[in-house]
Amino acid sequence: MDKDLAQFLVRAKQAVFSGKVQKNANSTRPASKDFGYVEDNLKYIDTFIGSAKFAGEEALWRDDAPIWAMNYIGRMLRDDYSVEFIKEAFEFLNQALTLAPEEHPFRGPSEHHDGDYSYKCTIEGDFHWFSGYEEMFYKGEKVYELVFHGGDVEQAG
Repeated sequence: MDKDLAQFLVRAKQAVFSGKVQKNANSTRPASKDFGYVEDNLKYIDTFIGSAKFAGEEALWRDDAPIWAMNYIGRMLRDDYSVEFIKEAFEFLNQALTLAPEEHPFRGPSEHHDGDYSYKCTIEGDFHWFSGYEEMFYKGEKVYELVFHGGDVEQAG
């Protein structure tokens, strides 16, 4: 794994999921939400659609050439959660995502707990080719799940 790239990805996620980076004014697709982070010649963009049920992609570029990507799809498990509960749950999720470990900087840590919430993430593979699953629990009840996969990408020619 490129340690500098993994460290950059962790810093980008910390900036985006802590709210230090604002949503890009011009989204790349209709109704998408896009967040970007840049350092020197490295660029990170997270773009997604939906809210309580959503899908998206995170990608990295070096010198404007795509080098890595991850796709994900997630959902709250019931349709009857209040708007307040969903907001609180996603605040907890964003907190967990700022704790992405350098050795697996894809989503959050393997486990995180805060009050009534807990988060779990399992990963197979490495930075170059991986898949995983994350879950969120509220008072022991599973309320959210997400699957993700990704790895290195390169341009032909």
